[in-house]
Amino acid sequence: MLGRRNFVAGAGALVFGLAVGSEDVRAAEQPTIAMMGTPKGDETWFDPIGLWVPVGTTIRWFTPADQTQKHATAAYHPVNRDSPQRIPKQAKPWNSGYIGPGEMFEVALTEAGVYDYYCLPHEAAGMVGRIVVGLPTGRELMDFDRDTAAHPEWRVLPKAALQAFPSVEDILAKKTVPYRRG
Repeated sequence: MLGRRNFVAGAGALVFGLAVGSEDVRAAEQPTIAMMGTPKGDETWFDPIGLWVPVGTTIRWFTPADQTQKHATAAYHPVNRDSPQRIPKQAKPWNSGYIGPGEMFEVALTEAGVYDYYCLPHEAAGMVGRIVVGLPTGRELMDFDRDTAAHPEWRVLPKAALQAFPSVEDILAKKTVPYRRG
């Protein structure tokens, strides 16, 4: 479990790394992604929703202790509910299972490319995120569409999920794309 002190220290280090903007500083920090929701559950989100990291970075997802809902992070990959593959072909998919308030989950991203992921119980509401690792070749998103067309057994992503992804270009330009409520 992620204690409050560790969370505050980690969040401060992440903000410091983003403010400095140095790849060397960012590579040394462990990025964290919060899994959030309103008390009634009418809005759920990952924050940040878009993130750039160097190859080999370990990402930490967490549900803050003050949240009332459980969340999950799962890579878009056929092993996860027949999802289309939206991570690099060589990358290992993940599925955290439910992460309750005050808990966390980590994954090391060792292949360059675009990684799309979702919250298992909140995907239909558009709770998705995108991580760009290293410098993608530009073919990743085209490959997503081509691969999906070639696999009719893969399920179709909810419209809200498809509309929520930040662009790769925006992530590369800003390095982090915060979730905008509303």
